[in-house]
This record gives sequence, structure tokens and C-alpha cells, in this order.
Amino acid sequence: MANRDVERGGKQNRGVHNNNNYFYDESSRNTHWTPWLVPAIVVANLAVFIAVMFVNDCPKKINGPNKACVARFLGRFSFQPLRENPLFGPSSSTLERMGALEWRKVVHEHQGWRLVTCMWLHAGIIHLLTNMLSLIFIGIRLEQQFGFIRVGLIYLVSGFGGSILSSLFLQESISVGASGALFGLLGAMLSELLTNWTIYANKAAALVTLLFIIAINLGLGLLPRVDNFAHIGGFLTGLCLGFILLVRPQYGWEASRTNTSVTKRKHSMYQYVLFVVAAVLLVVGLTVGLVMLFKGENGNKHCKWCHRLSCFPTSKWTWERNKRVYYI
Repeated sequence: MANRDVERGGKQNRGVHNNNNYFYDESSRNTHWTPWLVPAIVVANLAVFIAVMFVNDCPKKINGPNKACVARFLGRFSFQPLRENPLFGPSSSTLERMGALEWRKVVHEHQGWRLVTCMWLHAGIIHLLTNMLSLIFIGIRLEQQFGFIRVGLIYLVSGFGGSILSSLFLQESISVGASGALFGLLGAMLSELLTNWTIYANKAAALVTLLFIIAINLGLGLLPRVDNFAHIGGFLTGLCLGFILLVRPQYGWEASRTNTSVTKRKHSMYQYVLFVVAAVLLVVGLTVGLVMLFKGENGNKHCKWCHRLSCFPTSKWTWERNKRVYYI
């Protein structure tokens, strides 16, 4: 929680205002870390997509003028016909083989690893580029401010939380994508703003801007084929993790260290309260979700209106074997 993080390699910036630190007060101190984890995650996702397309090998499996692969000059890396996959990507069967999230395989075939592997798969090049650009925009800023350990934990655990909620509510489909983890970073940004409220120079502007971005992204989750349950699960997980991992010393504490006549707590009482409440909610939420999932519970039976949070697939998008594929 202190300025001197356990992660090594950061540079201490004293009294320097960082415009990328979204509205922090000029007098606040912060540690600037060199981001490497977020770029590494981007490279890993690109590598996984290339591997998936290599395995997919569209020309070998689809023949005929009415089912021609897209960009056939790419050879085995060419895309499925647009009627099957309008995002320029592989088939649903390939995604399923490579680790897509599927409720039956997780619960009945004990393939719990799919709760994590689905985060590294994408339905197509459009899906991949959208998520990776969002990750660069959000993740690098957070890694610069808080280091790779905390940002990495938020990314992975949020993606895991999003997969749990998705499995509870979308049990007749498969899901792939990193948006659950990305929404976790957005949730962590919101909780970081709230728990570190005193060090912001333009509090209202920062809050309104962030809430607008979150609302727009959650609204896009209502589009066909988008797994909004993974978005919501990732966001709530990241929100709790932000209160736990992204706490900063309150404004004025650094100044009090240079004045022995002034005593000031490093953290405010409300920061401790938010820390404890978030930790309890996170542990209870993930535990209950996992227990319900592996007991074979259907979340829609416990929440009759929750299906409205995610849109049904459109009839204009047909995948082989009538397999519904959602992208996260």
C-alpha cells in the first residue's frame, strides 16, 4: 500500500504531475513503473490466435464455391466463411477444442481449466484487435501506476470471475475472449478512484468520465453474441480487487512525514472499511459461484430477469452444428 512497492524496477517521481494519472493532484507522489506485462499479454493473445488459426485449417475442411474460406491466399490461416463467422476467425469446433468456455465440459467432464483458457481465445481478428487495443489503453496506464503484480492479479482473477458468472447463465453456448479481464481493470479503476478520493484534483470530472466509459461498454454487451455476464462478473471482481490492491496513502500523509509536529494516519478509516468489505465480498462471491457451478446450478433459475442482461444470438449468424458462440 505504501509508495515503495514490493515490485522492483520502478522509478520514484517526486512532486511531478503525471497527466496520464487521470486527474491526480499535482502534489501527490506516485511510483512510475515501466510496463511490460500488458504488452506481453497482448503478444500472448496474438500468438494464441495464430495457433488457433493454424489448427483450424479452413481450406482442408471446407470445399466448394458456396463455402469458400475467406482470404484463401493465407492458406491454412484463412478464415471461416463469413456466414459461419463474421469476425474473420476460426470455427466454433476449433475454439471448443482449444479451450473455449463450455458449461457441460466444465461441470460434467471436469475441465475446470476452461474457466481460464477461454480468456486467451478470440472468435476472430476483429474481436482480438478490439480487446487488445482496449487492453493497451487501460492496462498500460494502470501498470505504470501500480506495477505488474497487482495489475496481473486483477486481470487474471477478474477474467476467472467473469468466466464463473458466464458459466452459470450461458449453459447452452460456448464463450471466448478477454473482455471479462478487461472489465475487471475498469472495475479496479473505479474502486481506485473511490478509495483514493482525496488525491484527485478533479474528483467529479474523473468519476463522471469513468462511469460514462463503463456504462457505454456495458451497454455494448447487450448486442447479439456478446457475453455480458462475463463482462459483469469481471467488472464486479475487479471492483473488489481495486479496493484491496490499489489503495494509496491519503493526501497529506507524505507532507506530514517531513513535519514532526504533525501526525497523520497513512490511510483513512474508510479505506480500511472498503478493504475489509471488498475482501469479504470477493471471497464469498467466488466461493459461492464455484460451488453453484460445480453443483450444476443454473443461474437463470435463481434470477428470472437476469437473462435481460445479455442479448440472445441473432438468427443471421449461423455456426456449424447450431453451436451458439458468444464472444467476451
